[in-house]
Amino acid sequence: MRFRTFWAAVAALLLTGSVLSHSAVAEVPVYGFRIVHAYPHDTGAFTEGLFYQGGELYESTGLEGKSTIRRVELETGRVLQERQIPAQYFGEGIVAWKDRLIELTWQSQIGFVYDLKTFEPRSSFHYPGEGWALTRDDHRLIMSDGTSDIRFLDPDTLAETGRIHVTDEGRPVRNLNELEWVKGEIYANIWQTNRIARIDPQTGVVLGWIDLNGLLKPEDVHGEVDVLNGIAYDAAHDRLLVTGKLWPKLFEIRLVRHRPRE
Repeated sequence: MRFRTFWAAVAALLLTGSVLSHSAVAEVPVYGFRIVHAYPHDTGAFTEGLFYQGGELYESTGLEGKSTIRRVELETGRVLQERQIPAQYFGEGIVAWKDRLIELTWQSQIGFVYDLKTFEPRSSFHYPGEGWALTRDDHRLIMSDGTSDIRFLDPDTLAETGRIHVTDEGRPVRNLNELEWVKGEIYANIWQTNRIARIDPQTGVVLGWIDLNGLLKPEDVHGEVDVLNGIAYDAAHDRLLVTGKLWPKLFEIRLVRHRPRE
């Protein structure tokens, strides 16, 4: 009797484990969106980095000879302040830490530190590999490099302090690009797609996907429009803002209830 009970319990446990495992995979949600508002965006801005602070947007743009850092009026898209990056550098992601603005460059393995208020250069720093995007939590900077890894940097020394490997159902998620810290998660745009991954900052596991297909309407698309790239979060008003390279609009969106993974 005990023998039968034991093996019945084992069978039940295995079955339960199988069901739980399947459910865990199936429950990874995919979110759609609702447009709350559309704002003008500079069609000449090859957007690389974006964040919202003090009621204004900060944006970095790329391409050699055209890279800039900017402070932008959200409602009008008007550039309030701008600094050109030296022509030999391809500007990438930006983030603010205290009174500094920190910027990566793509393949030069050098980053720059500016005064947040004046955009005057303060210093530079180096890192191995490519630089793609930056965001932050309350204690550290968070960096992508185009791979499936996310690095953590000391905000004062800018030295790497650790990293996570990002996976979805055990598979690496490559081309992690523009980043934003949103309610304890890392949001990461996947380069050359209209998808944003919601990532657990402790484990690197993808907690959900945001599908932004159809965000930019056909009538807004012209020959120069490039890929989705640019995520900013206004924590004070719980606003999620997204745009793309050379896009004519920047969108405030709300995520809609999840639907099953396709």
